[in-house]
Amino acid sequence: MKRQGKKSRRGLVIYTVAAILFLAGLAVILYPSIGAMQYRAQVDDQKDRFEQQVAAEAQTVETESTLPFEELYQELKHRNELLFEDNQKELSDPFSYEQPGIDLQEFGLEGNVIGFLSVPKMDIELPILLGANKLNMREGATHLTGTSYPIGGENTNCVLAAHRAYPKAPMFRDIEKLEMGDEVIVRNFRETLTYRVVEKRIVSPADGNLLFIQEGRDLVTLVTCHPYGSDKQRYVVFCERDAGG
Repeated sequence: MKRQGKKSRRGLVIYTVAAILFLAGLAVILYPSIGAMQYRAQVDDQKDRFEQQVAAEAQTVETESTLPFEELYQELKHRNELLFEDNQKELSDPFSYEQPGIDLQEFGLEGNVIGFLSVPKMDIELPILLGANKLNMREGATHLTGTSYPIGGENTNCVLAAHRAYPKAPMFRDIEKLEMGDEVIVRNFRETLTYRVVEKRIVSPADGNLLFIQEGRDLVTLVTCHPYGSDKQRYVVFCERDAGG
């Protein structure tokens, strides 16, 4: 009887350990999926609040020809024009792109989210935050200060950076799936702009040419680390908008 009792206890211990290991392994497998679902819910909430602000602002405009946050739009348009005229001289400091270049709250837009980036081929939608610092990059796509603001227009290049190997959400993980002609959509505080992939490059982190405006073009440039899980290089995708896009 004693031997049988010992065998039973031993079997129970082995079963318990096996169950714990199984559950631990299952948690490791499911963690990215759970994290992605939580992140998507967070983004959905951010977008709802963003759209509510836009809708509330739209109700205050005096004429149908005036779009929401007109003052903010004109300020960003002016700044984009100066960036082109001054050859983006702010980019001389490699850390200048980390701090937001404008306080959106001064123009009635709460928070630091200027819009949302949607890439159907990658099945992602990310908030666009001003300033490519570590804190913002944990939240979504980040606008590099010193590059054009995401309102479109000739002589603009809005550079957006995001993580690739990040457990919380896919972000730019699947950027290599993008092919020529794929859509990249920017929803800002007044309109939706559709771009299409026109070029892909793998470059050195020291290559700053990707940040610069290309005369006559309306670009959004996506930047992330390469290869996956490493920061030795940068994977860059150039997206262009037609005049009527």
